[in-house]
This record gives sequence, structure tokens and C-alpha cells, in this order.
Amino acid sequence: MGFQCQGALVTLAAPNSEKLVQFYRQLLDQAPNPYIPNVYGEFQLPGLRLGIFKPKESHFSEFVNTSKGCFSLCLEVSNLESTISHLSDLGYPPAGDILTASHGREIYAYDPLGNRLIFHESGKSSPI
Repeated sequence: MGFQCQGALVTLAAPNSEKLVQFYRQLLDQAPNPYIPNVYGEFQLPGLRLGIFKPKESHFSEFVNTSKGCFSLCLEVSNLESTISHLSDLGYPPAGDILTASHGREIYAYDPLGNRLIFHESGKSSPI
């Protein structure tokens, strides 16, 4: 019998993992669970578990060889305007205007490490 996946978890490594955990705590409006301060925090999203961890000293070089994040997280939202307001309140406003793609409207923003966040609202066309 071949490989059978039982679930998936996306993780972000950050030397200052607590800053990133607190950003996602506020962004997602939920407490991480499980949570070990300055070590690991995990967020439960529909269809996705997002883990944030502080790499061990012996592994730092694997994760910090870039000046920007190398991760892109796409989150579907019900209201793009309220998402923009929420991001702005957190101090991380979107980078640029609302874009219209074939699958709906979207904006780009960045977390404290520079990882790209795509907030997508499906089924609404751009107002003309």
C-alpha cells in the first residue's frame, strides 16, 4: 500500500517566532493551540493548520538566508474591505490596490517577516 496522507500542516520558521505568533493571533482573531511561548504556536483554519516555530540554533541558517519571507499564504475572506481595515489596524496595510482576477478580487499584504499574504474574495466583481 502506498503513502496515505492523514492531514497537512504548513509551518513558518522565525527566529523571533513570538512576534509572528502574535501577528497571526491578531490577524486570525484566535489564540494558538497548542501554544508554547517563544517556541511554537498553531492556528486551526478551515482545511489548514498553520504552525509557527522558532528553529533551534543549529538550524537557524536553514531559515534565515533570505532578507524576505519565502512563503505565500492565500486566505479566502467574505469581505475584502473589512479585511483591509483589519490589516491597517494591525499596522500591516495591503501593498497596492484591490486586484481583479478571473477568480474574484484580491489584495496582497505582508506579515512581519515579509511573507506574502493573499486575501481573496470570490464571487464579487469590481465596482465600476
